[in-house]
Amino acid sequence: MLAASGCATTANNPKDPFEGFNRAMFAVNEGLDVVVKPVAQGYDYVAPLPVKVLVGNFFGNLLDAWTAVNNLLQGKGGQAASDAGRVLVNSTIGIGGAFDVAAEMGLAKHSEDFGQTLGKWGVPDGPYFYWPLIGPRTTRDTFGWMVDTFLFYDPVWRLDDIPLRNSLLATRYIHLRASLLPTDKVVAEAAFDKYDYIRDAYLQHRRSEIFDGELPHEVPEDQSLR
Repeated sequence: MLAASGCATTANNPKDPFEGFNRAMFAVNEGLDVVVKPVAQGYDYVAPLPVKVLVGNFFGNLLDAWTAVNNLLQGKGGQAASDAGRVLVNSTIGIGGAFDVAAEMGLAKHSEDFGQTLGKWGVPDGPYFYWPLIGPRTTRDTFGWMVDTFLFYDPVWRLDDIPLRNSLLATRYIHLRASLLPTDKVVAEAAFDKYDYIRDAYLQHRRSEIFDGELPHEVPEDQSLR
């Protein structure tokens, strides 16, 4: 998710004016990962591949519904219709999203969130922040994440059954952390400063997502990474 080869580390990055705070939060996250990472490694080792695929498909199906909304907000009607079709097919024929039947029918999976939508609307990214648990975000993406999670998209947070809700949240977080295990070695070997590497990789990755991979040749300085 954050992997981006060849990211140059930058000292005193103007997009990171709160670097002292962010490095402190990065250290907190690294401390939490001392506990989380072994759990993710255990899950990755014990869970058979088909189980991990089913878990990923289930949570991915929930995400597809919000992706459809964001594609519509960005004026990409064709992709929004495809995403809505994915939810319909996978929630029924795919048994609640456990199986990605829609992909076999040619309905491609997309990934859009409200932070990307704000970027498409021209909202500047603002200063970079690194938060415990949720990791790197720009100011715009922090607000977008809150909208994604608490206001509109995330049905898991809306469950009234608190034990079930917490179990699903924990499972999703551990599954996500397990999916990032292959990048740990890459980052460790490539980065002189892990914090710088993750920050620059994140900013480059988000810029690419907002432009759908078609980056402009020139971006005015006050609008870069929008």
